[in-house]
Amino acid sequence: MNLNTVDISKLPADIRKKFLQLQVLYAEKRIQNKAKDDFLSFVKCVWPEFIEGAHHRHIAKKFNDLATGKLNRLIVNMPPRHTKSEFASYLLPAWMVGRNPKLKIIQVTHTGELAIRFGRKAKNLIDSEEYSKIFQTRLQEDSQAAGRWETAQGGEYFAAGVGGAITGRGADLLIIDDPHSEQDALSP
Repeated sequence: MNLNTVDISKLPADIRKKFLQLQVLYAEKRIQNKAKDDFLSFVKCVWPEFIEGAHHRHIAKKFNDLATGKLNRLIVNMPPRHTKSEFASYLLPAWMVGRNPKLKIIQVTHTGELAIRFGRKAKNLIDSEEYSKIFQTRLQEDSQAAGRWETAQGGEYFAAGVGGAITGRGADLLIIDDPHSEQDALSP
């Protein structure tokens, strides 16, 4: 049955109102369910101000392939200010751990501070109401550190700078984002 084609005009006003509320709720749930399996749909749910471009659709498809195992490795090269780090270092870890709460993630950037900042953003997103409408993943109650947190289901996130100590840690998902600062990259 298509809820949009049901004629409710002859129903009592209170029933019409309830029907319309349920229709909105149903539409929201459909979008939230799609966000579980589709990275770009997830982004749109948790970042309403996001403006989609063709490059976003391309990278989102690759992230979907990564999540389903169609890809094992992915290198993303994009110009600055094209959402690469927001997607790869903040939104991707949150989405992936939502899909698999037991996932072990290591995030590395050119400084530990930057990696921890991404970890804090992902952690705050996972703690948000918007996220809980999509995924059941919860953080361990004693996981307070932005750069190292665990899910209640046994997943882990660990942030480090290049050269930081990650020896002995395993990862299901390793993210290396901007391993060199712009200044280092431009110096001879």
